[in-house]
Amino acid sequence: MNIDILLVYIVVSFFYVLSPGPAVFLAISNGMTTNMKTVLVSSLGNVIGLFLLSAVSILGLGALLLSSAYLFLAVKIVGAMYLVYLGVKQWRQSSQALAVDREQTAVKSKKIKTYFLESLFLAATNPKPILFFVALFPQFLSIEHPITPQFFTLTGIFMLTSLIVLCGYGYLAKAMKGVFTHGAFMQWFHRVTGSLFILMGFLLLRLKNS
Repeated sequence: MNIDILLVYIVVSFFYVLSPGPAVFLAISNGMTTNMKTVLVSSLGNVIGLFLLSAVSILGLGALLLSSAYLFLAVKIVGAMYLVYLGVKQWRQSSQALAVDREQTAVKSKKIKTYFLESLFLAATNPKPILFFVALFPQFLSIEHPITPQFFTLTGIFMLTSLIVLCGYGYLAKAMKGVFTHGAFMQWFHRVTGSLFILMGFLLLRLKNS
């Protein structure tokens, strides 16, 4: 696997996971209403759901990559366009002041297993990671090397990144509640994340498959 492609994948994965979404807001909610053990268990449920999505996406991936270089190019273009779309969407959302509704985050008496299953189901049904593994994941694989080792490497990186980011959100939500409920902060966050998505989209178009 080309090291340049791997580095770009790490950067794309980080900012992809970092952008606000259902899993992020669930981590924030858990961080504000429970403890870090619950946040960790919930985040583990999320990454296991991500692994299942990645495994499903890889089933028909080899044939797609090996069939035609033109198909590979088409997938790369679709992936780059999707990144740009996410960036534009983040900029559009920056006009709205997002805040966590404290009335909706009241402490609930739930078993730790419930938090795990809740996050697992959320990841398995969330269009965001589904589109990532379908539209973006294929173009980071080298057709000149075995697919399986690359699959576990890239999926492992994405899972680890997701775990760190979600736990980070949960910790910050617990320690800095005032920041996360401030509309100006969320507006700034959306604009920066959107700009980075657009930049990664154009950078992805410049990459060449090894």
